[in-house]
Amino acid sequence: MKYHALRIWLAILLLALPVVACQRTPGFDDRLNEITAPYRFSIARWELQHLVEWAKPAARSLDSPTVTQAEVETVREYFRLNDEIRLVQWQINAIAAGNNREDLAAKEEELEKLLQRREAMKGAVQWILGRQVREAFSAQGIFNPLDRFIQIRISFPPLNFRLARPPHLLVISPRERIESLREIMLVQELNLETIEDLEARVDALGVSSLVTELGGFGATYPAFVADDASLGWTIATIAEEWLHQYLVFTPLGFMYLLDSLDVARNYEVATMNETLAGMVSDEIAQIVLDTYYRPKQPAPTPQPEVRPTPEFDFNREMRQIRLTVDELLAKGEVEKAEQFMEERRQYLASKGYYIRKLNQAYFAFHGTYADEPTSVSPIGAEMRELRKRSASLREFLNRAAAMTSRQDLLRSISTDTSLNFMLALQ
Repeated sequence: MKYHALRIWLAILLLALPVVACQRTPGFDDRLNEITAPYRFSIARWELQHLVEWAKPAARSLDSPTVTQAEVETVREYFRLNDEIRLVQWQINAIAAGNNREDLAAKEEELEKLLQRREAMKGAVQWILGRQVREAFSAQGIFNPLDRFIQIRISFPPLNFRLARPPHLLVISPRERIESLREIMLVQELNLETIEDLEARVDALGVSSLVTELGGFGATYPAFVADDASLGWTIATIAEEWLHQYLVFTPLGFMYLLDSLDVARNYEVATMNETLAGMVSDEIAQIVLDTYYRPKQPAPTPQPEVRPTPEFDFNREMRQIRLTVDELLAKGEVEKAEQFMEERRQYLASKGYYIRKLNQAYFAFHGTYADEPTSVSPIGAEMRELRKRSASLREFLNRAAAMTSRQDLLRSISTDTSLNFMLALQ
């Protein structure tokens, strides 16, 4: 802390000195800031815009009556509209590409009407889904970060989100290894031409970059949740973004916050935090779907086992690509690794899996989620083992949230004396 204070005082003294003829050579961050400045997303502006919105439907009190069947149908209608919107958007793209002779103006008018209908329903859908997710957490005994110490059945932070297009994220990785070097939030309104131009200018700084769309963003309050996804995915994302806000008030989440702010970088802690939030939110989403949106079906009649025919396995392919890239980079063969990724990207496209840009930054972003095929981290398997050894979802969340390192996770799941001995030596 003294060192940081000394740096601050030195900075003040340098600013107080008169400007001399020689100028400081711009560094990496200076040039990066110059490139991204026109496109940066302002969290402060978002917060100010929503400061007085507590009276809106998404922030209604959780003491209101239980969600009704009519409200469930409202949610269903909203996601049926999403399906219609995607279809019309596809038709418009086909017309624009010359593959369809339908009237473009009529289709664009149809799309606009659908978008207006969806926008009018958002407030109600936000409240209904928020209520359902909160009820699912409550049923599991999950209320606030302190409820493992003090039994106060009050939800904190209050669950508050907006169905809206989240910001873009610029991810920057070194070329010679896969690592998240910088992550910068960018505005929502970026077309493909702007994105590719921005990436090219950042790549020219000698790094690997990727501008990607986010499905959710919990660093704001209310959080962002994409408004054009499927029902199951949306419910899981609502739960996950609330969990990220919840976890900030726990040891694991606080360490992740320090990592995000570049105060104390710890890729393993980041992976643990993301994996925990993803696993818990998936279970909560299943509870909500089973309670409200899946018809009760009788137990299926046992069927004889049928061995599936070998098919293309996207997850297996992505994992193999990641392992090969890691191997090439470890040998210092950066250009060969980049050529390999582009060749595999084209191969994936031939199989119907389109990835706009496959590079080090892509793997740095997706590799944080240990349950994704792009990750080579063993943390996913370790977290799943911890879940198996936890009597409830609440116990799993509390145990993991109290950790501050992967060593804590390994100690928690280990019952092997030899493994404990090895950990003690590390």
